[in-house]
Amino acid sequence: MNAFEPTLAASPGLPKSHQGDPVFAEPWQAEAFAMTVRLHEKGVFSWSEWAEALSHELYKPGRRADAGDYFDCWVAALSRLVTELSITSQEQLNDLTQSWQRAAEATPHGKPILLENDPGR
Repeated sequence: MNAFEPTLAASPGLPKSHQGDPVFAEPWQAEAFAMTVRLHEKGVFSWSEWAEALSHELYKPGRRADAGDYFDCWVAALSRLVTELSITSQEQLNDLTQSWQRAAEATPHGKPILLENDPGR
C-alpha cells in the first residue's frame, strides 16, 4: 500500500496506475494534487470537505465522456474550497491566474513558466 492510498481511495475517478499510484498527464496536475494533499495534511480542510468539493465538480453536467477534464475539476474544487474557507479571495485567484497566463505567453517555449516573467508585474 502506498502512502496516499487512504485518501486517494476517497477521490472518485482519480487516474491511477496498476499499482494504485496517481497518474498525471501534465506537471500542473501533479502540482495541484500535491497542493491539495499538503493543505489537507496541514489541517486546512478535512478529507470529507475535499471529497464533497471534488464530487460537486465531478458530477456537474457537461463533463467530458473520457474524463479528460478530471484535473480541471480538481483545480475548480480546490479553488472553490480555498475561497469558501476564506484562505484567499476569488479576486486574488483571478489576479494570479491572469498573471500566470501573461507569464506563460512571455516565456520562451521549453522554459519553465515563472510568475516573475509576467510583464505586468
